[in-house]
Amino acid sequence: MNVMKSFGMHGLMAHHKTLALRCCCFAALLLWSVLPAMAGEGSDCTFRNTAFKSGEQLSYNLYYNWKFLWVKAGTAGMYTVQSRYEGKPAYRCSLTTRGNGRLDNFFVLRDTLLCYNSLEMEPLYFRKGAREGKRYTVDEVFYSYSGGKCHVRQHRMHNDGTHSWARNSYNDCVYDMMSIFMRARSFNPANWKEGFVVNFPIVDGDDRTPAQIRFDGRTTVKADNGTKYQCLRLAYLELEDKKYKRIVDFYVTDDDNHIPIRLDMFLRFGSAKAFLYDMKGLRN
Repeated sequence: MNVMKSFGMHGLMAHHKTLALRCCCFAALLLWSVLPAMAGEGSDCTFRNTAFKSGEQLSYNLYYNWKFLWVKAGTAGMYTVQSRYEGKPAYRCSLTTRGNGRLDNFFVLRDTLLCYNSLEMEPLYFRKGAREGKRYTVDEVFYSYSGGKCHVRQHRMHNDGTHSWARNSYNDCVYDMMSIFMRARSFNPANWKEGFVVNFPIVDGDDRTPAQIRFDGRTTVKADNGTKYQCLRLAYLELEDKKYKRIVDFYVTDDDNHIPIRLDMFLRFGSAKAFLYDMKGLRN
C-alpha cells in the first residue's frame, strides 16, 4: 500500500488521482484515532454517528502540478445514503473521480470506491475499482465479527485478470479507507494538542498497513466555493522502508460536520491539491 511508487508520467497522473481519493478518506481517518473508544480492542467495532445523514454530497476539484504549472485535471464526488446490505439497514458511501476531457485525450482516469457500514458504523464491505490508462484493478474487503475478533476476507483482481484471496482475523478492529472516513467524522478534537501523534492500521485487497497521524494546529482555508473555513490541519504518514514518510496535509472543518476542505499531496514528482467546491445535505 505504499502510495509513493512511481512509474512514468502516465503512471504518475494515475497515481495522483488515486492519492486524491485516499486523501479525502484519510482526512477523516486522522480524526478517528484520538478516541480511545474507537481503538476496537475486543473487536467491538460499533460507534455512534453524529456527523452525517443520508443524502450528503461532497464535491472536489482536483489540481496537479507538473514542472511548476498547476492544471485542473478533474473532479471527485462523495455520496452517502442509507441503504441495505445482505438484507439489513446500512449506510452506503461511494467516492468517484473523473478526469477532465483534456486529460482523457492521453490518459483515462476512472476510480470508484464503495463501502457499506452498519448503522452502528461497523465496516461490512469495501470495493475499489481503478481504471488508470489501460490498467484496471479491483480491491475488495469482506468483514465479519465473531468470537471477539474482526475477520476479513480480502480479494484483489490484478491487471492481468488473475485473482488473489486472503483471510485474516484480528483482535483489534481494522478499517478500509472508506469505512474509516464514515466513522471518523464523529470525533471531538477539543483537547487536541499540536504535535499529537497516533498509530493505526488500514486494510485493502491484500494487505494491512501501519500509518500515523499528526495534529499540526488550526488555520483558515478558502475553498473553491469562495468560502473561508476554520480548519484543523492534519498530516498523514505511512511506513516506508522502516521510516514514517509524510504523504499529505489536509484541512478539515473545525465543526460538527468535519468536512475535508483542502488536501495538499507531496509526491516524488510534482504535487497535487484538492479543494472542496460544493456540499449538500449536511447533518449539522
